[in-house]
Amino acid sequence: MTMPALPSLNLSAYDLGIQVSVLFLVILASLWLARLAKQRLDQQGADQPFRNALVLSRRDFLRLFTPPLAFILTLASRPLIAPWADTTLLALAQTLLLSLAIVQFVFYVLRRILRPSTLLSSLEHVVAWLVWGMVALHLTGYLPSLIAALDGIGVTVGKNHISLYTTLLGLLTLSLTMLVALWGARSIETRFIERTALQTNLKVALAKILRTALLVVAILIALPVIGIDITVLSVFGGALGVGLGLGLQKLAANYVSGFTLLLDQSIRIGDMVTVGPNYGEIRQIATRYTVLRATDGSESIIPNDTLITSTVINHTLANRNNRISLPIQVAYDTDLDRARTLLLAAARQDRVATQPQPQVLIKGFGESGIDLELVFWIGDPEEGLGLLKSNIYWAVWESFKREGIQIPYPQRVVTLQNAG
Repeated sequence: MTMPALPSLNLSAYDLGIQVSVLFLVILASLWLARLAKQRLDQQGADQPFRNALVLSRRDFLRLFTPPLAFILTLASRPLIAPWADTTLLALAQTLLLSLAIVQFVFYVLRRILRPSTLLSSLEHVVAWLVWGMVALHLTGYLPSLIAALDGIGVTVGKNHISLYTTLLGLLTLSLTMLVALWGARSIETRFIERTALQTNLKVALAKILRTALLVVAILIALPVIGIDITVLSVFGGALGVGLGLGLQKLAANYVSGFTLLLDQSIRIGDMVTVGPNYGEIRQIATRYTVLRATDGSESIIPNDTLITSTVINHTLANRNNRISLPIQVAYDTDLDRARTLLLAAARQDRVATQPQPQVLIKGFGESGIDLELVFWIGDPEEGLGLLKSNIYWAVWESFKREGIQIPYPQRVVTLQNAG
């Protein structure tokens, strides 16, 4: 197989200098125009046109708009200098700038969908070089030969010929359709679902259903494009059903339980619940598990199936006010009216609710003293109780010590009888 020869640019020093100078000026002008546009948009209010560009950072704005501006300026400059110099280098730069604009746009979408990371940044550079390499192969005439070589490496299965080229093309098509689906789901979620007056659970459920539906549609669109018959999915669906019945029952149950929790509103994001030995705030309801954050900051990963099949105590289902009781014992000779006044004064903390009002109850008469109970309500149980209880106990201790009220030690009365 003979490879085509590289086209000769036949550039003189004069032509090369003119085109390099024009490219340099085009890049500077594109950067200046992009910065000027960003400054103007930042000065405008949110109700002005192009308000969506205001949410872009300065770096993302320059990376998105500088290559298209450079492409437009290069395209406009070619007819202007054509009478005096060759424009072959500008044509090559024009194609590379267009490919750079596409790469920047695709990875901007990826950064909006995924979390920015070092891996994503490295992948961006790799893809950019691959795209530029493909463009260079196309311009030099080597691309058809490369495609033919890749297509020759493969096997024939039935009526379908599976080669390295079709595999790579299929992966690329599937990735692009899934990328568009995820971007569409994120856009609908941020612009419609989050702005509607729905409960948090319903918003999360709608977002997950929408994302799943769009991904399925993307796969159904991509498979025929790469030559795979959709009827094959019926066989795959039967195999998946057998797999679910044999070995994936628990996984499937967790996924179904996740959607059930999001839709039935018995457990909502932000609720304070007790699941077995775990107590904390529901921070996330994923499709497979639920994240429970304890008051000490630790997080427990609980399978959704556990929340459906076991007893869950929801402390904030109907009312966020939680009743807190502090047991306190005083001596039998204590003035109980005075002790109650001091206990109610100690309960005057910022987090203690005024309605219902704090109360002091007599729980019983113990062996060493009178058992009292200070009862109050709080509306923010997710903030924890350790510091609040400590502050109230400190106030009780100081006021009792000041007023001479004793917290008794354990006492026993022993009677000795004369053996005679």
